[in-house]
Amino acid sequence: MRRLIAFAVLALGSSRLAAQVRPEDPAKAVAVQAGADSSLSREIAQRKAAGDTNLPDADHFTFGNRTIASGTSVDGPIAVAHGVLDVYGTINGDAVVVDGTIRIHTGARVTGDAWAAAGTVVIEGGVVEGAKRAIAIATPTLPKSAPREPLTTWQSVKLVIGWFAIMAIIGLGVMVFAEGNLDGVVIALERGFAKSFWIGLSGQVVMLPALLILVVGLGITVLGILLIPFAIVAYVIAVAGLVTLGLLAVARLAGGAMASDRGTTSPRGVHLRALILGLGVGLVLWMLAALFTWNPMLGAVTRGLAFIVTWVAATVGLGAALTSRAGTKRPGVGTTAGKDDELSWQTPTPVAGVAAATRRVVATK
Repeated sequence: MRRLIAFAVLALGSSRLAAQVRPEDPAKAVAVQAGADSSLSREIAQRKAAGDTNLPDADHFTFGNRTIASGTSVDGPIAVAHGVLDVYGTINGDAVVVDGTIRIHTGARVTGDAWAAAGTVVIEGGVVEGAKRAIAIATPTLPKSAPREPLTTWQSVKLVIGWFAIMAIIGLGVMVFAEGNLDGVVIALERGFAKSFWIGLSGQVVMLPALLILVVGLGITVLGILLIPFAIVAYVIAVAGLVTLGLLAVARLAGGAMASDRGTTSPRGVHLRALILGLGVGLVLWMLAALFTWNPMLGAVTRGLAFIVTWVAATVGLGAALTSRAGTKRPGVGTTAGKDDELSWQTPTPVAGVAAATRRVVATK
């Protein structure tokens, strides 16, 4: 294993040392060979100092091709860098190649191991008495991902239906557990549609800077640093909740303008019908885009129009949610208006305490 790692590292290092030299330029070949030998010697010395004692010395390496002739016997290790080692005779020891190929021909014999770092070992009728290993050290390449196929028409339709079901379930949950908050956002929409849009647009602009300020503020203290991940998650959930609450309010307001109260006795039933109708109207454009998936041009136009409408609705809803403080700021909340408090008819005075006043009563016929 130590040899395996050493030869792999040597393959990467020496691959940059050996240059491609033309046969017609012998002076350049000698200069390059001398430089490569010097660099290789330093590399071997460093590796041996690090503990790779089984690595062959630099003088055992030959740059380029080398052949062990038939009928000859040489003592190993025989090492070749950037070339082919053809063995026809006998190597008493190891045969090593870096960035090349070892070919053991018929009648050849290697008494030790046959190693190929960034290369291959080919047995063509010869015998390797030791281990035979080839280490492929190539430039890693990421697997090419297959191009993503576009959604079919039916898949797009199912996606739209799925989103409608999700929004309807969320809307039903909001009406059950937080209908008062939804009412507050709807009231904010009714009071100022344009105002809600501009506030929502401003909220989108400052959303990321606000998160950065929050992270920087928490990073001042050690405890705050530990809370940064939880703060980010809580911030994202809060923003998503505000946007969703605003979209549901826009859907209920739009559906209420088209729905009738016929056949419904309770206010909650009226609001639920308006919410479902508003969500359905909001997804009509997305459904048209899904149906036009087969036509790239019409599909792109309808998807762009659906995105614009959805973005405007989300922006207006976000502005209304921010204005109403997630629906908590609405008429009658936090006040005693409209309540017949037993003490509300009394008038407090700074000196004498509570003075009696005339209590209003409702006249009956």
